[in-house]
Amino acid sequence: MNPRHFISLFDLSAEEIRALLHRAIELKTRRDDYEPLKNRVLGMIFEKSSTRTRVSFEVAMAQFGGSAIFLSPRDTQLGRGEPIEDSARVMSRMVDCVMLRTFRHDTVTTFAAHSRVPVINGLTDLLHPCQLLADLQTFFEHRGDIAGKTVAWIGDGNNMCNSFIEAAIVLDFTLNIACPEGYDPDAALLAQAGGRVRVERDPAAAAAGAHLVATDVWASMGQEEEQEQRCQAFACFQVDAPLMARAARDAVFMHCLPAHRGEEVSAEVIDGPQSVVWDEAENRLHAQKALLEFLLVPQKLLANPA
Repeated sequence: MNPRHFISLFDLSAEEIRALLHRAIELKTRRDDYEPLKNRVLGMIFEKSSTRTRVSFEVAMAQFGGSAIFLSPRDTQLGRGEPIEDSARVMSRMVDCVMLRTFRHDTVTTFAAHSRVPVINGLTDLLHPCQLLADLQTFFEHRGDIAGKTVAWIGDGNNMCNSFIEAAIVLDFTLNIACPEGYDPDAALLAQAGGRVRVERDPAAAAAGAHLVATDVWASMGQEEEQEQRCQAFACFQVDAPLMARAARDAVFMHCLPAHRGEEVSAEVIDGPQSVVWDEAENRLHAQKALLEFLLVPQKLLANPA
């Protein structure tokens, strides 16, 4: 039987995503010794450094009674040129699940194609689906189901933006993207989204009436040499108080972190009353616990246990 993988939000149905989010909210309040992954091991491959991804997955496995192994390129033969296919065949005979945080998206898809165990995309240059689970959980907690709502993405059409597009397609909400020319999200995803997603050059127009306003850094990891150029291109795309005033009265603000106050977001917004970024960051843990349970003990989610 082939394992279930989580490479993108498209790997789950709308019903599975909603069940997973509600399960994450349940697990967030659970304080007993529930250890469904006792003696299970998560292998974590990091080609990109991380704070939230590493801590949340390690804590998730520890709280579930299992363990996690951290592997950087210096620690594996992948960093010395071993074929991805061979690493997948070997690791998946020893661990129960693998999470990869890397640059090229095909690194994760190739690994998954040759793995005996579930593979989780912890981030690639194309997508960041684990972060979207946390974002969606946070919105569900604060404002209820996101179906029919409007989300404004302000800034770079990066992996976070691409995952928001996938979420809009699966969960049926409107996504307004404001980005400068030359920084659009993935064209294939935009085409697939149809009328659910539109690209604007005016941040104020994108934010108008939005129930959620989200952004990310202007220069992602690996783009540091473009910092000055990007700061010029995105100068008019900061999420500040006047922009938030264009959104719905009860709009919330999200940022996947780390944030650069004074660049993509003002301190007044990220540290203000509409910001839910700290709940969003914490929910990486709870959403990923629900995801690990779903992939490794799938009947639990189907049974919707208390």
